[in-house]
Amino acid sequence: RWGFVPQPGTALMRLAQGKHDAAAASIRRAIAETTEPLSRAGLLPAYVDVMLAIGDSEAARTAVRELERIAVDRGNDVLDAMSAKAHGQVSLAAGDIGAALVALRRAMSVWQSLQAPYEVGQLRVLLSSGCRAFGDEEAARLELEAARECFTSLGARPDLARLAAGTPRPSHGLSEREVEVLRL
Repeated sequence: RWGFVPQPGTALMRLAQGKHDAAAASIRRAIAETTEPLSRAGLLPAYVDVMLAIGDSEAARTAVRELERIAVDRGNDVLDAMSAKAHGQVSLAAGDIGAALVALRRAMSVWQSLQAPYEVGQLRVLLSSGCRAFGDEEAARLELEAARECFTSLGARPDLARLAAGTPRPSHGLSEREVEVLRL
């Protein structure tokens, strides 16, 4: 109504609502009509999120390469952190856990130096996934606890709800079926 296009917020909101098709259409349109590199850089991280959510890993990889080029051209810490996070997400989705952890740690280092706690919290969630994929459950748990503390201090209730929904219940060494039988 005020002449401002609410992107990437609209696409991310649709993604959070589980409306993946609407999120994809929204962010694709925004990317298609945006030509200025810094404006595109503001959209590309959300584009990566949405493309990974709908399973279009090639589009996500292409977006990461573009974001990396913009970051190199501009020589900006924030753009470097954004591209490192996106690179980590795509690597994580592709199963290249080592590359994902390196990129995510690089992004977290920048966001920590810039004192950006929300971004650090988001990265800790991703790092937890990477640690878990490597089989390091203790590190995964510690990263999630740190993310939870961060989101709690910021009052980021949607992020806390996502963490709670994705946190597996303790199995105490039992299989999923054994836990189910024990509950019955």
